Amino acid sequence: MKENLYIIKIGGNVIDEENKLSLFLSSFAAMQSLKILVHGGGKIATKIGDQLGIKSKYIDGRRITDDETIDLVTMVYGGLVNKKIVVQLQAKGCNAIGLTGADANLIPAKKRPVKEIDYGWAGDILTENLEFGAWSLLLEHNITPVIAPLTHDGMGNILNTNADTIASAIAVALSKIYDVRLIYCFEKKGVLENVEDENSVIHLITKEKYQQLKAEKKLFAGILPKIDNAFAAIDAGVKEVLIGNAEDLLQNITDKISGTLIR
Repeated sequence: MKENLYIIKIGGNVIDEENKLSLFLSSFAAMQSLKILVHGGGKIATKIGDQLGIKSKYIDGRRITDDETIDLVTMVYGGLVNKKIVVQLQAKGCNAIGLTGADANLIPAKKRPVKEIDYGWAGDILTENLEFGAWSLLLEHNITPVIAPLTHDGMGNILNTNADTIASAIAVALSKIYDVRLIYCFEKKGVLENVEDENSVIHLITKEKYQQLKAEKKLFAGILPKIDNAFAAIDAGVKEVLIGNAEDLLQNITDKISGTLIR
């Protein structure tokens, strides 16, 4: 029987607000199971970029990672944000190690090809090259990986890579040897049927239900990539995916979930 593994992705406003992040990390540290944390960068890179005179550029909500910006996000995501999370986890009794996809060749990727838009140093994960050996080594020694949203191309370049996609790719690779529940934590209670009503959480989404909700235009655009990532992970062997509030993490690793379970 496979051992349970939880892959938790944290981002959004939770990263930006110290109190919310501290509460979430207390819950994460309290989880008595194998676990991996993947974090986004929040608005911190934009704020520090402004202080350094590096203007953030976005197209359709995606950051354009030019030469200046890749240096910026490497410092902020791989350094400041990652290490602040690690030291808090150590203080809460969780033996964490902060890593990027370049460390131990954990997440090989390639630079996104230029089509209509040049995203610069953005990375697309080479999922077929993502192996589970180094991950298992850390987990078996009770060391919890904390992964910054950075990968590498094998040619000496760091790549800025979407944290949701990283979490999904890790979940797929490790589902070969573990029973994986992938949990996307953010500030909402789950997938909402009515974006104006915080309590309109849809507790279970199947593929059929998803098609129906999309056809009825009941889902807000920002949640669609998360659900698409979730179904891609499930199709590739992940047991289940949950989308929920960061404050409900300890409940959402049980069977009595308060978020949205995707199966």
